[in-house]
Amino acid sequence: MNANENKTPIRVLIGKVGLDGHDRGAKVVMSALRDAGMEVIYSGLHQSPQSLVRAAIEEDVNLIGISILSGSHNVLIPKIFAEMKKQKVSQIPVFVGGIIPEADFKTLKKAGVKHIFTPGTKLDEIVEMAQSAAKSKGKKK
Repeated sequence: MNANENKTPIRVLIGKVGLDGHDRGAKVVMSALRDAGMEVIYSGLHQSPQSLVRAAIEEDVNLIGISILSGSHNVLIPKIFAEMKKQKVSQIPVFVGGIIPEADFKTLKKAGVKHIFTPGTKLDEIVEMAQSAAKSKGKKK
């Protein structure tokens, strides 16, 4: 990324919610986003929806990425959006990655998820989505 293109780097929170303890994929995505010039904040494992949203607010992020491999996406993702609405930050785009059956895509999109990435997604595709989502929403400050 050319420094003249965007003086303030895109800030992305990558979160792991619930009991899911597998974060290798999240770390690979974080590296790709950092390599593309973004600032990436990692929540760490076992976060609650409330703590993840609080971190997004405190870190003033442009995007929230949620990595979920536990199968609890249909329960935890709506809780994240409910907390975002409660905290009045529902304008922050959210993307989700992990083991998510295609049959659940419609439900997650209806809840508010902007993009869903499954294993095998090219890292360039995730980087391009993050850049595009940040441009379309603009920096909050």
